[in-house]
Amino acid sequence: MSQKSSYEHISVDLKVDNRKPRMVPYKFEYNPHKKGGWWVPLLSIFVALIICAVFILLNGMNPIIIYTKMFQGAFGSSFGISETIVKAIPLLLCGLGVAIAYRIAIWNIGAEGQFLLGAIGATAVTIFLPDLPGALYIPLMLIMGIAAGAIWGLFTALPRTYFQVNELITSLMLNYVALLLLNYLVYEAWRDPAGFNFPGTPEFTPYQMLANIGGTRLHIGLVFALFAVAVLAFMLTKTRWGYELKLLGANPIAAKNAGIKMNKHILIVMMISGGLAGFAGAIEVSGVAGRLMYGISPGYGYTAIIVAWLAKLNPWAMIMTSLFIGGLIVGGYSVQSMGLPLSFSSMLQGAILFCLISGEMISGYRLKKIN
Repeated sequence: MSQKSSYEHISVDLKVDNRKPRMVPYKFEYNPHKKGGWWVPLLSIFVALIICAVFILLNGMNPIIIYTKMFQGAFGSSFGISETIVKAIPLLLCGLGVAIAYRIAIWNIGAEGQFLLGAIGATAVTIFLPDLPGALYIPLMLIMGIAAGAIWGLFTALPRTYFQVNELITSLMLNYVALLLLNYLVYEAWRDPAGFNFPGTPEFTPYQMLANIGGTRLHIGLVFALFAVAVLAFMLTKTRWGYELKLLGANPIAAKNAGIKMNKHILIVMMISGGLAGFAGAIEVSGVAGRLMYGISPGYGYTAIIVAWLAKLNPWAMIMTSLFIGGLIVGGYSVQSMGLPLSFSSMLQGAILFCLISGEMISGYRLKKIN
């Protein structure tokens, strides 16, 4: 009998799952109303300092020595501190003007032109009213400077309100109109005939100059600027008008449904914004320059944008940011002797603004899980 080998065939049903492991999906979601805290400006300054340090190293210099020299030049002596505050005064006032417009999402890039019109308005008092009693000059000059800046701001608000013209374009282009008007006045119409062809008006009399503080170039315009901070902060936080501005900036549709008139607020805000920048121009011409002249502004209106954004549009915080930027300007003078051009300070300001805008944009993104 042959042995028959038998095998038991066992069928095994193996279920192999060839699917990829399940990934929990996420996505980046941008919310313009979700912004970072105070760490964003501080980090932006730090990153900008690092970026500019690279350029300093490429020039064969030590960035630590350069930054130390800048700090000492701006804050290391009573003279440096007074000069820093002198630079901070127009930056603070222009920054306040820029910030109040940004609160309702109006991009006022025209603070430079409004500053120049304020200086022109204040000087017009000395040109056309030479026989006023001495005590009337400063009040009238400041009022005219505020009025001229407010009217220049209104030239941006009217096209925006009634014709939907982008305020970025009009405010920026009006800066050049204001600069050309200034050049015409100091080179032609108001030029001092005894000034040896210097592009400027006749020098102001002592009655037309703001009083100095402590024997330095620091003047009582500082008191006016701090008063403007207090008034604006109170209006924004303690009044119904300030609440309406906040609502307009956060949700224009909800504000409209609540009966808040956007066009009315645009006109008012742009007049206040221009008036503050004009106030800065009037204080600068009567407190520092002593006459209207070519180059009276090194770009205060543009630099004020950095001041406002670093302070996150907070009026009280702008005191510190204006001092910081003023210190960069004064410190930039002190490092020229070390071989760096004066434009290094402007480059540092630009780097801060670039990092600040990037940081605010990045902080608006949130990693969100997709259900």
